[in-house]
Amino acid sequence: MTRPRIRVAAYVIRNRAVPELLVFDHIGMPAAGTQVPAGGVEPDEETEHAVLREVAEETGLSSATVVRRIAVEDKPHPDTGQPRRTTFFFLRDDAGLTFACRFLPLPLRRPLADEQDAWLGHIDPLWTTMPGYRD
Repeated sequence: MTRPRIRVAAYVIRNRAVPELLVFDHIGMPAAGTQVPAGGVEPDEETEHAVLREVAEETGLSSATVVRRIAVEDKPHPDTGQPRRTTFFFLRDDAGLTFACRFLPLPLRRPLADEQDAWLGHIDPLWTTMPGYRD
């Protein structure tokens, strides 16, 4: 049996009048869909370190902090079918952005690529209790 590729994915939420989720699109690759920061875990790297590294590498955001692990999902890659295991984390960031990512209001109107939004429902109670959240 093939060992799964170990990955992490980040739900970075910031507080505004409506909580927002950090997402991005691959410019020139619209078929890739809207995604959250995610990527591979390096050998001997802790998953919490990996998720912060991936967020920084993919978005430039270095002020995000891990709140907690949300879920671990075993799911094959959508194109290759190769096994992979992704640990989803809830992170928060309330710093201003100066790069070309965007935040979407929650709940999302459309699903993210590769069902990356599948675990968002597991943090709903958490973001509504974060300082600055307004009903």
